[in-house]
Amino acid sequence: MAKDTQFGPEGWTPKLLKPQAGKTFLITGANTGAGFQATRILLSKGAKVVMLNRNPAKSKAAIAELKKEFGQKAEVSFIQMDLADLASIRKAATEILQKVPQIDALMCNGAIAQIAKQEFTKDGFESQLGVNHYGHFLLCGLLFERLEESKGRIVVVSSEGHKMGLRTMQFEDMNWDKNYHPNKVYSQSKLAQMMFAYELQNKVKAANKNVKVYVCHPGASNTSLIRDSASFATRASWGFMVKIGLAQTAEQGAYPEVMCATEQNLKERAYYGPTGFMNFGGPVGEGKLEDFVLESKVLKKLWGLSEAQTSFAWPL
Repeated sequence: MAKDTQFGPEGWTPKLLKPQAGKTFLITGANTGAGFQATRILLSKGAKVVMLNRNPAKSKAAIAELKKEFGQKAEVSFIQMDLADLASIRKAATEILQKVPQIDALMCNGAIAQIAKQEFTKDGFESQLGVNHYGHFLLCGLLFERLEESKGRIVVVSSEGHKMGLRTMQFEDMNWDKNYHPNKVYSQSKLAQMMFAYELQNKVKAANKNVKVYVCHPGASNTSLIRDSASFATRASWGFMVKIGLAQTAEQGAYPEVMCATEQNLKERAYYGPTGFMNFGGPVGEGKLEDFVLESKVLKKLWGLSEAQTSFAWPL
C-alpha cells in the first residue's frame, strides 16, 4: 500500500504549481506522451522548456502545437538528441552548454519499453538498458556541473515495472544474450535508472554539491510507450487496460515528474507517483520504496559499470 499523500486527498496536481517564470527545464522524449504534457504544464506557468528529442519533424510539429496554444512568445525549443547513441548525447550536451546558461531541472522522461525481440543501440547495448539507463546516465553526467551551478534538480522517471523482473542487476549478462525477455529487460532498465538516482544522491551528499535528485513513476498512462516493437500480446493486454479505464491520461502521467521538478519539501530518498489501485492512477504522492532498490553493493557496482560502458567519469 502507498503512503498517505502529503498533498491532501487529491494528491499533487498542477493546481499547486506556482509560477515558473525565469526557470528552465530540459525534458528528454518531450514531443509526445507524458513528456509533451509535462512541457505543456510548465509552459502554462511561464517556464522555458528545452525538449531533447530524436525526431526533428515531430519536435517541430510539437512546438507548433504548443505555440498555437500558448502564443508565439512561448519559450519552447528543441535540441536533437538520440538516447540510443552516446555520440549524439555528447553532441547535444555540448550544444546545451553553449545555449542554456541555467538548468533548473533535467527531467529524464524519454524511454522505450517491452521491445519484443532483442535489439541493440549504436554502441552495442541492449536497447532498453541503453536508452533508458546508459543514455540518461551519460547525459546527467555531462550536464551535472551546469546543474550544480544552477542549484538544479535531476528527475528520474522510472516505472512500477522495476518490481516485475529480477529485482537486481544481471551483471554477468547485461545484454541478456542468453535469456532475453522484453518485460524482464524493461524491468531491469527502470531499476537501473532508480539505482543510478539513489547512488547519485549518495555521491552528491558526500561531495557537498547543490543538486537534488528525485525519483518518480507515471503510473499506467495512455501514451505511445507501448509501441509497434512490443509483442502482439503486450499490445493487446495494454489495449484492454486502456479500454476498461485502468490507464489514466498522458497528462495525469506527467504530474509526478512535474511535481518532482518544481515542488518544495520533497524527500530525495523517496519514490513518488500515483497512489491508487496498484499505483496505476490516483492521487500523486509518496509510494513505497522497496529495499532491493537500495542494495548498496549493487548500486556501487552498477555505477562503476555505467562509467566504464559510457566512457565517462562523473565529476564527483
